Amino acid sequence: MAKALLGYVGGSDPRLLAEMRRLQQRVQELESELVRIQAENDALAAAASHDRIMESIDAHQAEPALT
Repeated sequence: MAKALLGYVGGSDPRLLAEMRRLQQRVQELESELVRIQAENDALAAAASHDRIMESIDAHQAEPALT
């Protein structure tokens, strides 16, 4: 029965195992890239938010500093 499930005697195909390892490595690379891009996106969003806050402050209408 086990031989029928495997399809042949000899265990797993080395080409299939190599392809599976290659695909697992690629998934890890893509996950790392996703984390990097999300961090970069968060930094850009924070910078854009900061710029909008700074633009909303009208320096010409600001009150003079106390001396």
